[in-house]
Amino acid sequence: MFKYFPHTPSDLQAMLQKVGVGSLDDLYAEVPEQIRFRGDYQLPEEMSELEVRQLFEQLGRQNRQLTCFAGAGVYDHYTPAVIPQLLSRSELLTSYTPYQAEISQGTLHYIFEYQSMMAELTGMDISNASMYDGSTATAEAVMMAVAAGKKQNTVLVSETIDPKTLAVVRTYAHFHGIDLVMIPAEDGVTSRQALNDQLSKLNGVAAVLVQQPNFYGIVEDYSGVADAIHAQKGLFIMNSVAADLAVLRTPAEWGADIAVGDGQSLGIPMQWGGPYVGYMCCTEKLIRKMPGRIVGRTQDSRGQRAFVLTLQAREQHIRRQKATSNICSNQSLMALWATVYMALMGRQGLKEAAELSYAGAHYLCDKLTETGHFRLVYDKPFFNEFVVSYDGDVDALQRRCTDNGFFAGVKVADGQLMFAVTEKRTKEEIDGLIALMHNA
Repeated sequence: MFKYFPHTPSDLQAMLQKVGVGSLDDLYAEVPEQIRFRGDYQLPEEMSELEVRQLFEQLGRQNRQLTCFAGAGVYDHYTPAVIPQLLSRSELLTSYTPYQAEISQGTLHYIFEYQSMMAELTGMDISNASMYDGSTATAEAVMMAVAAGKKQNTVLVSETIDPKTLAVVRTYAHFHGIDLVMIPAEDGVTSRQALNDQLSKLNGVAAVLVQQPNFYGIVEDYSGVADAIHAQKGLFIMNSVAADLAVLRTPAEWGADIAVGDGQSLGIPMQWGGPYVGYMCCTEKLIRKMPGRIVGRTQDSRGQRAFVLTLQAREQHIRRQKATSNICSNQSLMALWATVYMALMGRQGLKEAAELSYAGAHYLCDKLTETGHFRLVYDKPFFNEFVVSYDGDVDALQRRCTDNGFFAGVKVADGQLMFAVTEKRTKEEIDGLIALMHNA
């Protein structure tokens, strides 16, 4: 009844007697004295509920809430208030793997809906659930491609992907014996000539990894890329920000075999870096190489709709050396977050949010260049993120903006800032940022 209350002294004594020791000190007798902590914990005195709430409100007021014009993989999107309320329901509030279908129908149901929505968003045949975030999902896709390629362990990677994602992919590749070969960038986009030369020179690759839009926010033209890769028996992996796919061509339309990325843009708050959720979708022929788990719909003995774990390519269920991946966490609570968001927004809502982001970014870009202090670095089509060069001190400019309540982009190189705009940014906020730039 009081499962969250601490043990009473009599409870502790009873447990100590049960294990045959006289005190808690005796229980830890084998721990060397020199590593034991004998001081006082830095904890406040006991407080009432009201006092605890007041304390955390005071702590919270120490945080500065800035108007965010930064992205680089994490974006300040709108979160409908109903989502946290729905996620707190007892049949849904768990992130652990739903092994027992008969008592996990709520969890299995929303994972099924998540998979259905992500497959539709990416245009792919199959979606799984279980990816930690976009970077690890991308690394898992590289491992998956090598496993499918059998004799090939070389993967070509465009230099225009997010450096943070590349760092994770490099780590995975190093410990799995995968050779990564970089495709040079040319004027902010993947060099098509370099890609074709490398495909021809290597005489076969496991996969080619690109990003759309790329790290610089540019929407690249990948026409014909899938055919060139498939001609060399390789797989085409495309990393995308999930929300952008509401208006951009889907990975399936580009001919991708595996679509991966981060689902944070689907209404998940930035919240200091996580937790987020990665997505992975693929063509049907690759389903047996896909890591994680897939939930399927079936019927129970009474003919009623039911949901079950259909595929579990994990080391707990098959021999470790045969497992495609050793990923273990379900991460389904954040998948639920994204699912509720997509259900609430609908096709039209997702499209409108993306269009507002696009319009806001282009308005900001035009106004920045009009100040005379900024120049667009890459004259290429961009979505809601872009890179500009600044004719002054970038660090000083960012400090000035921070002092005035704005998180003014991400510094991507000396003298260069990358700005991002989402549907949350109003014209008044953009104009307020521009006013600071005029006085720079």
